[in-house]
Amino acid sequence: MTVDNLRDFLTALEGAGELIRIARPVAARLEISEITDRCSKSAGGGPALLFERPVLDNGEESDIPVGINLFGSMRRMAMALGVEDLNDIGARIEELIKLKVPEGWREKLAMLPKIAEIAKYPPRTVSGKPPCQEVVWRDGEIDLGRLPIITCWPDDGGPYLTLPQVITRDPKTGVRNVGMYRVQVLERDLLAMHWQRHKVGAAHWREMAARGEKMPVAIALGGDPPSIYSASAPLPPNVDEYIFAGFLRRKPVSLTRSVSNDLMVPAEAEIVIEGYIDPAEQLVMEGPFGDHTGFYSLADYYPAVHVTAVTMRRSPVYPATIVGRPPMEDYYLGHATERIFLPLLRMNVPEIVDYHMPAEGIFHNLVFVSIDKQYPGQAWKVINGLWGMGLMSLAKLIVVVDKDVDVQDPEEAWWVALNHIDPERDVRFTMGPIDVLDHASRAFTYGSKMGIDATTKWKEEGFDREWPERIEMDAETKARVDAMWDELGIRLEPRRHK
Repeated sequence: MTVDNLRDFLTALEGAGELIRIARPVAARLEISEITDRCSKSAGGGPALLFERPVLDNGEESDIPVGINLFGSMRRMAMALGVEDLNDIGARIEELIKLKVPEGWREKLAMLPKIAEIAKYPPRTVSGKPPCQEVVWRDGEIDLGRLPIITCWPDDGGPYLTLPQVITRDPKTGVRNVGMYRVQVLERDLLAMHWQRHKVGAAHWREMAARGEKMPVAIALGGDPPSIYSASAPLPPNVDEYIFAGFLRRKPVSLTRSVSNDLMVPAEAEIVIEGYIDPAEQLVMEGPFGDHTGFYSLADYYPAVHVTAVTMRRSPVYPATIVGRPPMEDYYLGHATERIFLPLLRMNVPEIVDYHMPAEGIFHNLVFVSIDKQYPGQAWKVINGLWGMGLMSLAKLIVVVDKDVDVQDPEEAWWVALNHIDPERDVRFTMGPIDVLDHASRAFTYGSKMGIDATTKWKEEGFDREWPERIEMDAETKARVDAMWDELGIRLEPRRHK
């Protein structure tokens, strides 16, 4: 299934029984968040929700519905990316990175479809009036309070855009970046842009500030689901998120020029907020914000975005998400990244069999990695290699186990790890960059990390005792019990993680 915009995705979700429409009025301040949080923490992530009558902060009902928890299950995440299984995308990427110089004409012919696939996904510019600009607010018409922008938690600094595609451009190379950063509404035409120092958008802003130039910004809400997801993906700085979205959906993303600056925005977006940042201005206070750690991130100073235009469809849908104590919708977005980028991790660290970032670890706090161990000390090679790769450098704890351990099952991974380690021998600490949202690190964005080698130990690693075998029932007994199971009258619920 490939859909071009958010409304088509909502139709698909409803047809699949994944969407609940809520017809009664519900406040955009806190009430939508509380309802969504209860759904997110139910079995399987709960349903997607469409609040048809959100109540604005001034007490008026908005005619713009709010869609939330749209990506909040394994099934919906796969539907969003047009696959049956998220691993299917990783398999496509793995095929592409295996390309090698062909030796004969037969190999050259076999490679042509793969090369063609890479080349056919650049974004396309649409002509005429695009759907995202059917309605345009300029100057005195601009009032962000007319949009059902939600306030998630009681101590939040205000309403926040929580599922945006923040579009900026590298002033040196012209390469576009699309990031998913929280954005606080300060006034009717003023926003606070929370981009962390490790993010590409922040690097663009620093460069523009050094030049003393105003920085154009566009914030797209909605569009095709792969584009929404791609804004959250940890792509390298020189990879265009909309090209990646085109690869995911097997169809180019349609873009159009914004009305008040020269940035290109998704033509199928529901709402686009355009503006600029003036580096000559003082930073503004942003936050607090109830974050994906489950704790409030503290208020701090960030750049202000002056809104120059708001464009939208005639009957837009406002997309949102909430973050907080896991599990929540962002876990499923993160799990998609985990599955999609496994082949790229293997390209640099080929002994990796699988990896998993469980919900409780909020992505950067805990990573389980299984490896095909071939020599002593290999676990440390893997741990150090991962700490040297992109945003994996922020991982606070990496636990490495053998290839026969199912790291997708945190209970199994911890059971094996805790059995396999001698703490003094197998736990090591180092210093390095830490996620901006980590409130426990000794300094802002800097602190300690821990690596755990929970693999089977070799003699060369100083282990001279006999390593025990794992308890397993023999296959014949299992088969006999399988055959009699229905006669036993025992009904068991499947384990939660399975």
